[in-house]
Amino acid sequence: MEQLISQLIGGAIGGLGGGKAVKGASMGNAGNLLAGAVGGIGGGQLLGGLMNTGAEAAAGGMDIASIASNLVGGGVGGLIVQVVVGTIMKKMKG
Repeated sequence: MEQLISQLIGGAIGGLGGGKAVKGASMGNAGNLLAGAVGGIGGGQLLGGLMNTGAEAAAGGMDIASIASNLVGGGVGGLIVQVVVGTIMKKMKG
């Protein structure tokens, strides 16, 4: 459960950052948060699988390294998803 929470938080922060960094991809604060949170879960899961932190957290060994990994993975995933979705939405609207 802590994994998902830290991934959501990281993704939301990444989504907000993506909206501020790429002006053409901003969907407003709520849209950026939502897209970032969704991307954060995927990014955190992907990075956690690559770094093998999921097994330690599942075994009850939730430490600062796994939390940081989830935050960073969620942030990067959230930023990427927000920029991609925001850019597509802007192109569709014209």
